[in-house]
Amino acid sequence: MEDKRDDWERIVGGTKAANGSVPYQVSLRIYGVRHFCGASIITPRVILTAAHCVDRLKPEYFKAIVGTNQLRAGGKAYDIRKVVQHENYDDNVIKNDIAIIFTEEAIELSDIVDVVELNDEPVMKGEELLLTGWGATSYPGRLPNDLMQLELRAVTYDDCQEAHTAVNAVFESQICAMTKAGEGACHGDSGGPLVREGRQVGIVSWGIPCARGKPDVYTKVEFFMDWIEKTLLEDDEEHLMFIQRKKLNGY
Repeated sequence: MEDKRDDWERIVGGTKAANGSVPYQVSLRIYGVRHFCGASIITPRVILTAAHCVDRLKPEYFKAIVGTNQLRAGGKAYDIRKVVQHENYDDNVIKNDIAIIFTEEAIELSDIVDVVELNDEPVMKGEELLLTGWGATSYPGRLPNDLMQLELRAVTYDDCQEAHTAVNAVFESQICAMTKAGEGACHGDSGGPLVREGRQVGIVSWGIPCARGKPDVYTKVEFFMDWIEKTLLEDDEEHLMFIQRKKLNGY
């Protein structure tokens, strides 16, 4: 079986994202220095990522950096209070690959730092999706300083299953996307957001490294909406913030 993760560290064939164009993008960094995964801001105190990014990783070992398109300049680092992996995450077949990160303090929102709305509607074949992340732009290669982006098209569940028959199972809790050989995701993009018209539909999970013309596989946000809300409501601090936001917004 081909390894699905060891070379998962780059957007191949992408272009530079304009400064401030992806305000929800997060860089997860070991001790706040070495980028290892992407993520997204979903509330001022909550970040969404892939379970495999934070598997067996203690909160004190990494930080979340927001507000910059560059790995080596700018941004603000936030300490991590707690990490919650999906209770049924299976790293053997990469199933339920989703995790929530709670920050110690609220992330300061601005023109270049903001939350992303989560998608709760089906994604149809051929729809345009946007992938963003930091990863080397060739394989093998080094991570770029600049945040990269790539426009993709949604692939059907059946087509994705067929493409990966000899590699790994594809589940209904996942969605797939691709363009062509020479364009796709890899390491370091893991955990990052896949977005449709400003709403996050997927979390980078796995693929055949790198950009070999096979669909990349993403955790389907729509499938896990109940789990996300349940996890937020079970956290005492975030529950209080959630109730306060509901009162503020009048619902």
